[in-house]
Amino acid sequence: MTNRIAFFLGLFILILIGADYIFFGTEHFLFLAKKLMDLIEYIAFWR
Repeated sequence: MTNRIAFFLGLFILILIGADYIFFGTEHFLFLAKKLMDLIEYIAFWR
């Protein structure tokens, strides 16, 4: 992955997060953050 692809991929993800925040609020962020923490704990268990 080149730096240009990584930059535009990161920019695209930030735009999607911003659109989600504008249209739907912050409830989705909290849900996704909780699920991400669960996933990290699950993966850390198998390490």
